[in-house]
Amino acid sequence: MSRTADPARKRYTKRLAVLMTLYLVFLFLAVRTYNVDGGGVDGALAWAIAILPALPVIGVFWAILAMIVETTDEYQRLKLVKQTLIAAGFALSVMTVLGFLANFGLIAPVDGFWSLILFFFGVGIGSCVTAFAERRADRAAGDAV
Repeated sequence: MSRTADPARKRYTKRLAVLMTLYLVFLFLAVRTYNVDGGGVDGALAWAIAILPALPVIGVFWAILAMIVETTDEYQRLKLVKQTLIAAGFALSVMTVLGFLANFGLIAPVDGFWSLILFFFGVGIGSCVTAFAERRADRAAGDAV
């Protein structure tokens, strides 16, 4: 099955494009409000503006879950689940190590949003791991014939 022919992947790509566009717009507005306009907002409005760029990022996690749920090919769904679990495990492991290093004063505290960057880097790692495992299984199946 072609990746581009998969309707779930097409919907994911559209959702991702919309969410990342919103992220860029919200981030620009939030940074502009705090840096250019002198940060003249406070209270609940300041909290809302600071949280606004996080909402599309949260939406990306929903889009990933929706793609997993909407994928009809069970093998492709399994690969997506494996990639997501590898990504989550990678991000949580790195952040845990960094947290302990910071707690013992060996490094400066690490901002939590780095977990997002690590997660998406982990998706790439998960994709490589699943592709490698798939090639290895194909070779083993070819040798068995």
